[in-house]
Amino acid sequence: MTESTPTASNDAEESRRKTWSSYKRANLEGPFDAIVIGSGLGGLAAAAHLAHHGHKVLVLEQHYVAGGFTHVFHRPGFEWDVGVHYVGGMQPGSFLQKQFAAISDGTLSWADMGEVYDEVHVGEESFRFPKGRRALRAALVDRFPREEAAIDGYFAAIASVQKASRFYFAEKAVPNLVAGIAGGLLRRGMLQWSDRTTKDVLDELGASPLLQAVLTTQYGDYGMPPRQASFAIHAMVVNHYFHGGYYPVGGSGRIAESIAPVITRNGGQILVSAEVASIVVEGGAAVGVRMKDGKVLRAKTIISDAGAELTFRKLLPPEVATKHGYGELLTHVKPSASHVSLYVGLSKSAEELALPKNNFWIYPHEDHDRAVAEAELNPEAPLPVVYVSFPSAKDPTFAERHPGRATIELVTMAPWTWFSQWDGTRWKKRGDDYEALKETITKRLLATLEKHVPAAMGHIAHAELSTPLSTKHFAAWEHGEIYGLDHGPERFRQRWLKPKTKVPGLYLAGQDVVTCGVAGALLGGVLCASALLKKNLLG
Repeated sequence: MTESTPTASNDAEESRRKTWSSYKRANLEGPFDAIVIGSGLGGLAAAAHLAHHGHKVLVLEQHYVAGGFTHVFHRPGFEWDVGVHYVGGMQPGSFLQKQFAAISDGTLSWADMGEVYDEVHVGEESFRFPKGRRALRAALVDRFPREEAAIDGYFAAIASVQKASRFYFAEKAVPNLVAGIAGGLLRRGMLQWSDRTTKDVLDELGASPLLQAVLTTQYGDYGMPPRQASFAIHAMVVNHYFHGGYYPVGGSGRIAESIAPVITRNGGQILVSAEVASIVVEGGAAVGVRMKDGKVLRAKTIISDAGAELTFRKLLPPEVATKHGYGELLTHVKPSASHVSLYVGLSKSAEELALPKNNFWIYPHEDHDRAVAEAELNPEAPLPVVYVSFPSAKDPTFAERHPGRATIELVTMAPWTWFSQWDGTRWKKRGDDYEALKETITKRLLATLEKHVPAAMGHIAHAELSTPLSTKHFAAWEHGEIYGLDHGPERFRQRWLKPKTKVPGLYLAGQDVVTCGVAGALLGGVLCASALLKKNLLG
């Protein structure tokens, strides 16, 4: 997310005009079988699967570009992704590869990031994550030769979670009768792992503090350090990257651009700048949406890709939410972490600067939880994590679109409390103190960049920082959270986080149904379509 108005290239604008249009200028071509609130990957995936089965779907997006956290933004000569920094599990024949092929009709291509996808720095220690289970195990044993038993136990635990997760997530889409009879059995294996934190499991395995720190360096991908995160989310994320990292050819904006024609070809429409004010409920069932301008759009099915919190607290009429107990249920979940992102544009190409394809994860010391706690209390404490991504090096077509240029993105966790005093203020109207805080964070991130990527210094043509206020503005999440709901143990106990809600005609899609990230959002959309169609779309 950025706090500035995107300036898209002519080619990108032309592509968008072919796939989505502005709500204010659109000619609505209803009636529609389903309305999807939000055009994130979960909503688009659900809509595409429904379109493949003959449904005419209307997708409504409040932002002026579709795609949710898969979209890109532009500055003259540059473009950056805002959420799709890398994706795992895209090897040929994999579940994700097949799903993306299905919802894009095979028009979306992915570039392999190479033999190493993550390089981590913990204090003065470093480690490179190679793709492949065997290669990763060998690298870990070579680095920690006395901890082979703990490492093998770790891989066994991840395999156990992965096997159990299939039944756990399948239970979310089966009919209520089946879930009532077999749900406990389907969930049991997963809950044995999800009830424990990552720190609990690694302690039980006897892993040393440094090994634990290295193994958990990807916690930034789900936003919770080891003592807080459920081991289930940690294991699923780690497993997700065992076959390496991938990046969409043409940039992450290609994701929505590839899926959209599948939806529109069947008569569906995708409208941007289309803010939904509420869900219309009549006779106890969801029958439409009321737009911000007061217009009511109707369909027999309403799918919310806006997240559980926004759906049940703001979009659903209060009396309906109360009747079904959603207010109480929401007290059992919390918002995920918020973040700041520094978008850097360089006046030389990725090739000229020898920028890597793999990501950097940089931590001040071994205790990730302590680093997060210290930063929450004191903005001047060491940054708890800095993630560095090189999108122009990952995308083989970037140089064609932006010759002689390169981009880097730096992300760190930033508590909402750092910025909450400016909540409700307008961009560029937040005062000197806000701008000073942004400048301080920018300088600290650039200092990290200088240490780890010195070749970039002296070639920075643009640097722009976004904050959690940006995320709230564009995604409407109350505390600027990037991953929807958090992924602590209690989250996995919430059986109500599933596609079919207690309100007839209302469904959920996206990451709150499953887990965060590209894979979680996509699976949330697939499960939503499966539940609605009463058909197994998991393959």
